[in-house]
This record gives sequence, structure tokens and C-alpha cells, in this order.
Amino acid sequence: MDRIKASAVISPRKRKRGLHSPELSHSYEIKYTKFVIFIMQRKMGMTRRMFLMELARRKGFRVESELSDSVTHIVAENNSYLEVLDWLKGQTVSDSSRFELLDISWFTACMEAGRPVDSEMKYRLMEQCQSPLNTPESEEPSFIARKVSQYSCQRKTTLNNYNQKFTDAFEIMAENYEFKENEIFCLEFLRAASLLKYLPFPVTRMKDIQGLPCLGDHVRDVIEEIIEEGESSKVKEVLNDERYKAFKQFTSVFGVGVKTSEKWYRMGLRTVEELKADKTLKLSKMQKAGFLYYEDLVSCVSKAEADAVTLIVKNTVSTFLPDALVTITGGFRRGKNMGHDIDFLITSPGPREDDELLHKVVDLWKKQGLLLYCDFIESTFVEEQLPSRKVDAMDHFQKCFAILKLCQPGADNSSYSTSKKLDMAEDKDWKAIRVDLVITPFEQYAYALLGWTGSRQFGRDLRRFATQERKMILDNHGLYDRRKRIFLKAESEEEIFAHLGLDYVEPWERNA
Repeated sequence: MDRIKASAVISPRKRKRGLHSPELSHSYEIKYTKFVIFIMQRKMGMTRRMFLMELARRKGFRVESELSDSVTHIVAENNSYLEVLDWLKGQTVSDSSRFELLDISWFTACMEAGRPVDSEMKYRLMEQCQSPLNTPESEEPSFIARKVSQYSCQRKTTLNNYNQKFTDAFEIMAENYEFKENEIFCLEFLRAASLLKYLPFPVTRMKDIQGLPCLGDHVRDVIEEIIEEGESSKVKEVLNDERYKAFKQFTSVFGVGVKTSEKWYRMGLRTVEELKADKTLKLSKMQKAGFLYYEDLVSCVSKAEADAVTLIVKNTVSTFLPDALVTITGGFRRGKNMGHDIDFLITSPGPREDDELLHKVVDLWKKQGLLLYCDFIESTFVEEQLPSRKVDAMDHFQKCFAILKLCQPGADNSSYSTSKKLDMAEDKDWKAIRVDLVITPFEQYAYALLGWTGSRQFGRDLRRFATQERKMILDNHGLYDRRKRIFLKAESEEEIFAHLGLDYVEPWERNA
């Protein structure tokens, strides 16, 4: 399950407007009269721009909706100096020198400080003499050392991975250390993999990684060997290790973790086939389901299958709660086309919560013959409990871990059917799919959405950043400011990033 897991709570309250509706503009006192800000909508979008404008006005800044003669500072996001100049020409502005042209990071710094900060060189948009990626070999690639953060929540990482041969190797090393319960080395390789996924170019020489954070000696040894030899002897050693291969198979079973794998390995078991043949093993209900539907569950879930399950979940939930919001999270929300399970977040903007919703949903699936397995975890949150300080702590939401029967496409191969089909072949015409349903109070929806979207490393770094850089505690339920001793409310993911003083990162840019 690709997500952040956490704890604590903020009490739910009734909302007067839709979840994603931009806030209405109010009259706020202008504290900083010398600064008149205009935020460019280009590459940002209207909703985010309106949110940022309202945020700045609440902080006492004067923000203009239209470009006018009174504007002193123009803020742009993901726009170069030349792109801003071109845009200004389109607005019939002849003299751009009267404006301070600033990156969104300046605006973020102002919001964090609650006042204007100096528009230092690092915030200004300026014409570049050459692209950092075209830096001659004799010069250092200066953009790397200066701008790459140690936190993946400050790096926009898409699915375009130019360094997969390295990141695949790192993930194998990390998994091996996880099986050995060596958290330090596991995290070292996971952070390195996250960093190299972010790079917008393939690493071909050791000089390419000079000045980058998160690359310790163990990691550099693997990189250097792959550059020189085409592969890593350490990774080959892991892949041929009997214990690693056994744990890899054991943990592929739904409901089996490292502790159980260790127990079975010490019993002399080595493969899934040996586990299935051993009738003396005491298996949990979840593990029995894992073995029963093993072949289906270890195969990847396609985007088409995820869409089909989404339709089933939404239709069923709306039967009992018509105004419910059902959102797919995890890797599919981040733009992936394949996954291993499908996670859904369910909330309702109404004042009433239905504690029996998940039970009603499951009961209907049982009657329809769709439910193969389910396990409930009831809500355990406590009012005013502080967020968990543990990066990978479980949250306290009510949830259901289920396995659904999804029928394969019909003869026209155009849609999925949830009804029983006539036996037209000896092979089964359905597939077992892992589905997680999570119920969250509306007040905590933004935090839960951020947490369950992932990626796991992105979430870890986001919470680590909150603790180490902002003296705050973040989890799936809320954000607590330790200095002010208050919970910070948020109606959207954008607002959470703003609370943390971070540039907003879209879901498809969180593939860390």
C-alpha cells in the first residue's frame, strides 16, 4: 500500500461551501502598502492562484487581480525569465524593469514569515546565459549543488525516470536491508533512489552527482560500479542470496510481513509452494486469503481495472450516502498505469457521519457475490490527540481491507461487468483485486488525501521536513504547530503546503 500512515485528530465541522471551491474574497487590512503583488496564472491554474491571492490578503499584503500600474512585484511559478517577458509583451507592457520579477519561492517565504522578505538574488527571475545541463565539462553543474533539496517534498518528481538502472539497484538493496530490519541502510538507499528519480538527465559519470545530497559512500560505491561495469556485484549478491529470495516470496503473500517471514525461514521453508504444501502452518484469516488468491494478487492491477473498481465503489457508496466524495489515492492518483492494490478515501461534506457505511457497503457486495474477503479496522482516534511523531505510524481512520471479484471484459472488450456470466470457458472469468476503503471526517480530508496519495518516500520527507524545518508535527489527521500550540486547519492540499512554507507539488509530481 503506497501511502503515509499516521495518527491524531481534528474535530469535524460543517462546511458552507464545496470542498474544492475557491474561498470568497473578503476585506482585509493592508499592512504592507509599499508592496503590490500580482500573481501570474500562467502554468498555475485559476484555483491555485485564487487560493494564493486570498492567503496573501489574509496576511496583510495588497494583491491585485489584474496587472496595473500600481503593481510592484510579479510572482510566477514554473515560468522562466524569458517566458515572463513574453507574457508581459502580450499585455502591452513596454517597460518590464519597473517590476520585480520573482519566483513563487519568494511568495512562499513571505507567507511563512508573515511579512515581506527581501527579494534576494535567489528569488529573482533573471536571464540565464546557458542551461545548467549544457555546462561544459570543465565547469561544475552549479544548479545541482545549490538547488537540490535533501527533502523529496521540495523536488517535483514525475514518472520520467532517467536513471532506472540505478534506482532499481537501490531499491533491491533497500528491500534487502528492510528484510534484515536495518532501517538506517534501508533509508539511505531509498533516499538515494528518490533523488536519482528526480534528476532530469541520466547519470553517466561520477561528476554528474557531485554536490548532490543523500548519496552516502555505500550508494556511491554502487553507482560507480554500475557506471564502470554496467552492473553492481553487491546487487547480484543480494539477488542470489537464499534468505533474500525466500523473504521476497513470503512477503508477496497478502498479510505476510518480515516477522512472519523470519519465522518461516527458520523453519526451513524457502518458497511459496513449500508454504502451500505445509499443512502445519497456523495462518491468519488474511494470510489464508492471500494464499487462496495468490496468483491474482501478485499480478499487477491495470488502470482499466482500477477504473472499473472505482465505478463499483462509487456506485455502492452513493447508494447509502449520495453526497459522499470517493477519491482514488495511491499510485493511480499520482498518474501510474499499474499498481498492486487500489486505495479509496471516502468522506462526506454533510454534518452527519455514518459509522456503519463501510459495513453496509460490504454487506451489499456480499449479496452481489463480489466480496471475496474483508477485514475491518474501526476508528481509534481520540479528540485533540497530537499527530504521531513516527514517520510510518498507522493512522486512526476506520478502514476496510477487502478483496473484490472483478469480472473480466465481455466479448466486446469494452467494459467490465459486475454480474455473473455464463460459463463459456473452463477458465475463471474474474480476477481478485485488493481494495482498501478509508473513511475520514470531512475536516481531516485534505490531510488524509495528502497522506494516502504518497509516495511513501514523499510522505516521509514531508513529515520529516515539518518536524525538522518548521517545528510542526504532520500526519494523516492534521498539522500541529508546536510553537503556537495549535492545530492548523486546511481545506485543501495546497493549504497544507502553504502552512509548511512549501511550493505546492501536484500529485503526479510526488513519485519520489
